[in-house]
Amino acid sequence: MSVEITWWGHATATVRDSGTTLLTDPLLTRGCAHLRRRRGPLPPPAASGADAVLVSHLHCDHLHLPSLARLPAGTPVLLPRGAPRAVPLLRRLARRLEVCELAAGDRVPVGGVVVRAVPAEHDGRWLPFARRRVTPLGFVVEGAGRTYFAGDTDLFPGMADAVGPVDAALLPVGGWGPGLGHGHLDAGRAAEALTRLRPRCAVPVHYGTFWPWGLSAVRPHEFHAPGDEFVRHAARLAPEVAVHRLRHGESLRLAVRG
Repeated sequence: MSVEITWWGHATATVRDSGTTLLTDPLLTRGCAHLRRRRGPLPPPAASGADAVLVSHLHCDHLHLPSLARLPAGTPVLLPRGAPRAVPLLRRLARRLEVCELAAGDRVPVGGVVVRAVPAEHDGRWLPFARRRVTPLGFVVEGAGRTYFAGDTDLFPGMADAVGPVDAALLPVGGWGPGLGHGHLDAGRAAEALTRLRPRCAVPVHYGTFWPWGLSAVRPHEFHAPGDEFVRHAARLAPEVAVHRLRHGESLRLAVRG
C-alpha cells in the first residue's frame, strides 16, 4: 500500500491514502490579495475534486474564499472551530459546502481515512487588526500511512506528542515576503521540527510560489532558496529523514505497511 502526495505550490497539496483524496489549503488562482503566482502552473481543475478539503487557519493564502468557491457543491471542508463566525463571507460559502468545524484533538472519518486535528502555533486572526481569534490547526491524515500537514506553525512545546508518529510531514519552510515573524517555520526551524517529529520523509511547502506584487527583483533568494536550505539543514540535523523537494505538480509515492 502507498500514500501519494502531490504539491501544487504554496501550502496546497493533494494527499491520497486508502482510496481517499484530500486537498490542503487550496489556493487555485494566480493571485491572492497582493500576492502573485511566480512559479509553477495552476493546479488542474481536477485537483478541486477531493473527498474533503483541509483548511488550517484564516489567513487568505490558506483560507482563500475564491478557491473554496470553485469546489464542487457538497464538498466537506474541515477548518478551525469558529471560522464561519470570524469570516462573514465564509458563511455564504457554507450554504453550498459541508463545513465541519474542528478543535485540536477532534477526529473525523473521511472515506478510508481519519483526519485528526492537531495544534499549531500561529496568528489566528483573519485580518491583522481583527478582534476575533480562531485557533489554527494542523492535520494528521491516518489511513494506510500517517501524513502530517502542518499548515502554518512555529515550533511549540509538546509538538511531537501532539502530532504523534507520522510517516510523512509537509512542513512550511518559507513565506511570501522578505521576512518571517513569530508563528512561522523557516528552513532551519523546520529542520529542527524533524528532530522532534522523526517522520520517515518530509516535503517542504509554503515557499517559492507566491511573491508580493512588484517585489520580483527584491531579495529573490528569499523566495527561491528555502527549499534547498531545508534540504541542507535537514541533512545536518535529521539525516535519517528522507527529504523530497518536489517541483510544482510533482508527486511522491511512499510505500507503507497495510
